[in-house]
Amino acid sequence: MNDIIILKGKVSYPITLDPSVWIFDDRKVERQTLKRQNDESDSKELTARQWSREISEGNVSPPTLKSERKYERERILTGSFAIHLSHFLKNAEPLSDACELAVITQKGEVIVPLEEAYTYLLAFSKDGKPLKDDGPVHLLKNDGTTKATHVTEFQVR
Repeated sequence: MNDIIILKGKVSYPITLDPSVWIFDDRKVERQTLKRQNDESDSKELTARQWSREISEGNVSPPTLKSERKYERERILTGSFAIHLSHFLKNAEPLSDACELAVITQKGEVIVPLEEAYTYLLAFSKDGKPLKDDGPVHLLKNDGTTKATHVTEFQVR
């Protein structure tokens, strides 16, 4: 399976995407946080729990640089990540007459209005592993639900 994805069509700059290097990209987001971001009550509960812990146990001193590195390494090896599609669409600079994004998959194509496509994400890792069986990327809505798998190409039309 070819892991390189092309973004082409009505764009000023066709772009070649390699999902295998996104794990090192600072713009990546954890997929678990996508679901949490859309649930405001969960955020309030988390803040309340942190506040209660600090009152009962006292404030925890900040982690050392060594423990931060260890945590980051473990997070990368076990996490599920995605990256915003908008970063790549902005760099490709769609032409003014472009109105939709065709997401080409191994099973067909999914058409998304171009304005809506800016809110989507590309999942590229699950449990620390690249998406080999149904990848190289999945197209996700911003709430974390999957819109398409087996994505092989993007065409701006």
